[in-house]
Amino acid sequence: MASANKLQHAIVGLGNPLLDISAKVHDEFLAKYGISVDNAILAEEKHLPMYDELTKEFQAEFIAGGATQNSIRVAQWMLKKHCENATSFFGCVGKDEFGKLLKDCATKDGVNAHYMEHESVATGTCAVCLNDAGERSLVANLSAANEMAVKHLDDPTSKTIIENGKIYYSAGFHLTACPEAVMKLAEHATYSNKVFMINLAAPFLATFFKDALVAAVHHADFVFGNENEALEFGKVHGWGEDLAVIALRLSQLPKASGARCRTVIFTQGAKPTITVQNGTLRLFEVPTLDQKEIVDTNGAGDAFVGGFISQLAHEQPLEKCVDAGHWAAQVVIRRSGCTFPDTCDYN
Repeated sequence: MASANKLQHAIVGLGNPLLDISAKVHDEFLAKYGISVDNAILAEEKHLPMYDELTKEFQAEFIAGGATQNSIRVAQWMLKKHCENATSFFGCVGKDEFGKLLKDCATKDGVNAHYMEHESVATGTCAVCLNDAGERSLVANLSAANEMAVKHLDDPTSKTIIENGKIYYSAGFHLTACPEAVMKLAEHATYSNKVFMINLAAPFLATFFKDALVAAVHHADFVFGNENEALEFGKVHGWGEDLAVIALRLSQLPKASGARCRTVIFTQGAKPTITVQNGTLRLFEVPTLDQKEIVDTNGAGDAFVGGFISQLAHEQPLEKCVDAGHWAAQVVIRRSGCTFPDTCDYN
């Protein structure tokens, strides 16, 4: 078990800090904006009116979000009793009230958020559209998050955070904003014999940002994804539709560092989680959860990664990391948004 001193500033996240605007919507709203459930996309011009409509026409909640930031917040929550400041996070926000709200939330959760602040572009938002079944669709308007510059990682505070880090995580979404920053962390991890982790994040990334994603995967010691993202990645690479085969093939792609194998983790909601480590395929059953307990599936995948990272920081084996991921995901889906109780009782 890692000591509190060893956990200090050990986990570094890089992503798109967004303020989630979360609301239950009807099918007509989804059809109006051409949104499909269980998907994540970037906002186009046609989607821009939906943010105002969500706020005015539905009972919307404002929740600090962004995939990577969510995972880092969950990891910090699960590590808090061992270390008050195990995590740091990079991203870009606007110099506005939403940016201040995100900073306050991250600080309250114990995350050292070192944001780049943009003078003229507003903080990014994400529409979280939930249907009656608890399924969600995400439409992200990146705004300031899209303005992240790699030079932010060269300031003295950033350099200290990067040097102190041991595990670096970025959801693939940030490859649409600042791939140079993702690669800076990935290459640092490779050349310093540290751990780099990437998430496939959304099906569109495998198609439209294929080269950037493959470049990041080249450095990745851990690759996460859900079944839809994995299927799209497999399709793009001509590997068929068998998730086990896709996981095995992904684990075998060329890797920048030979210090450790590439571990692949595919979640499938309530179906078993697929992993490949050292060439061995394993299935981990997800604990049964009554459908009535599910409030909001938004953030479940982010929470899984956060739980996983919390145990990886403790140098626990794969099965313990997956168990913590399942546990964290089930805490979050019983609540609205990627939120959690004040105290963590994970054993």
